[in-house]
Amino acid sequence: QLQLVESGGGSVQPGGSLRISCVLTGSSLEQFAIGWFRRAPGKEREGVSSIGSRDDRTNYAMSVKGRFTVSRDNAKNTAYLEMNSLLPDDAGVYYCAIRPQWVPANWMMQNSYNLWGKGTQVTVSS
Repeated sequence: QLQLVESGGGSVQPGGSLRISCVLTGSSLEQFAIGWFRRAPGKEREGVSSIGSRDDRTNYAMSVKGRFTVSRDNAKNTAYLEMNSLLPDDAGVYYCAIRPQWVPANWMMQNSYNLWGKGTQVTVSS
């Protein structure tokens, strides 16, 4: 059974850093593109970043570009989102999702992803 599990969330002060992880069990991650999304309190879920199956293409929302870095380790079936210079607006529940690499849809299209994790909470406050 395929399952995505996020971890690494927590509470940090503004300006701090966190690295969250996403592990796929039940299949090989290398065949999938990965998306990271977040939902802030009272807001809709939004796209944060994505990475292609062969790590050859990454995308970022304008709000996180230059501060967040997406990466993957297919040997560990794990994707990462390194978050630096965190702002209070970055707080929320972060989700990873996967879809086949061949899906010709914009990376922010949430309904193009087949499998979602349950999320990990990120809190940014002083």
